Amino acid sequence: MQDLIKEFMAQKKFAVIGATDNPEKYGNQIIKNLKKRSYEIYPVNPRLKKVEGLHCYPNLADIPVKVDVVDFAVPPGVTEEILTQCKELGLNRIWLQPGSESEAAIAYCNDNNMKVVHSVCVMMN
Repeated sequence: MQDLIKEFMAQKKFAVIGATDNPEKYGNQIIKNLKKRSYEIYPVNPRLKKVEGLHCYPNLADIPVKVDVVDFAVPPGVTEEILTQCKELGLNRIWLQPGSESEAAIAYCNDNNMKVVHSVCVMMN
């Protein structure tokens, strides 16, 4: 898993699924943390227009560039739904934050040749 984490962190463009303007939630803290480390961040939340001064996209398909890593900070059921969009869009680096993963989500990634990091927080790397 350490090699995958290094590969993921060497990328530049991160989509954050579950982006939020609530500073108490991980969907906000992750954005601030990655932004501070000079990553290009693309927040995703259909209910918000901006997060931390960044344009917020309703879904992955609306992001105008192909992101390198999709970071999930949502409940497992939502993760499982959005993974199908990742596959359709050819996004194959998936980071499942603690609490967003499930056995089904991990299996889906493995079955569809997606690289997956799970049970580790992106902010710790």
